[in-house]
Amino acid sequence: MTPDGAAAPEAGPDETAPPALEAAPEVRLGPPPGGSPPALGAAPVVRLGWDPLEPPLEGHFPAPEPIDLRLTLAPLRHGHADPTIHFDRDGVWLARRTAAGPATLRLWTATTDTAVHVQAWGPGARLAIEAAPALAGLADDPTPLVAHHSLVRELQRHFPGLRMTRTGQLLPSLVPAVTEQKVTAGEAHGAYAALVRRLGEPSPGPAELLLPPSGAWLASLPYFDFHPMGLERRRADTIVRVARLEAGIEGLMAFTAAEAYVRLQQIPDVGPWTAAEATVAAFGDPDAVSLGDAHLPDLVAWALAHQPRADDTRMLELLEPYRGQRGRVIRLLKASGLKPPRFGPRFAPRRIGRI
Repeated sequence: MTPDGAAAPEAGPDETAPPALEAAPEVRLGPPPGGSPPALGAAPVVRLGWDPLEPPLEGHFPAPEPIDLRLTLAPLRHGHADPTIHFDRDGVWLARRTAAGPATLRLWTATTDTAVHVQAWGPGARLAIEAAPALAGLADDPTPLVAHHSLVRELQRHFPGLRMTRTGQLLPSLVPAVTEQKVTAGEAHGAYAALVRRLGEPSPGPAELLLPPSGAWLASLPYFDFHPMGLERRRADTIVRVARLEAGIEGLMAFTAAEAYVRLQQIPDVGPWTAAEATVAAFGDPDAVSLGDAHLPDLVAWALAHQPRADDTRMLELLEPYRGQRGRVIRLLKASGLKPPRFGPRFAPRRIGRI
């Protein structure tokens, strides 16, 4: 559960900052070219741009040491029912949009070497292959993390293959982050899965995956179309808002993660938590800390100080020795499965789609 949704903070006095994000003047308020969104309950049947007789493109990327793809790519799965990604014994399958069209990626490692092996299907296969090394964490360097706690040192030894994934795309991380605002994980994951099933076309290739919804489709929907998917008006309006700003938001990839984090918060109802969740995946930022999370401060305090409860201020104090690598420490703590003691009632989920 997160507190984002409050009014965005005012921009700072940085005179060199780029102008605030603006929607392109030609933003369409109706459906994008090609028709209307599928009716509720309709099942897409055409797998875009895939010739089953055409072999996939392949890539093989050496790594200095083995990479754990399941751990590395885990942040890209928003619940076990996420239709855009699948973890299987033969690798991790991922649906992805590219500038050249849709693509499906399969990433895996073998016992015979430390390389990351990739196959890609669809019109966007070549661009997807080019993005695969960063996705797999090959652009990430874990060595700057120096452990100041015995637990962190032990987790480094236990998870040597964990890396920070870098998707290079902000909107596919921003939309699920918005669905997770101020609700339980179960509610958020259910809403995102419903959103993808409604608007995400089938990805090319042999895997039965769905593409993340395009900004054009999301921007075309009235807020009440989101309601049956478990999204109330505030989150629905925020999703439409960021979808209309897609070009400007993706343009933030030209800046640093820290700059993008600040610029995203210029968008109403995109607060520090939502901005951090989007930038950590898009940039692979090893220092990203999601402020305002209902559970993260407790986890950090329990793991590093054996304190069952904490707030953001205390969490930042405990993470200060790891500045520059705070996000990596958080990933290790989450991978550990460690849970702080629970006190009091748990958050009760709501059934917005039934209201």
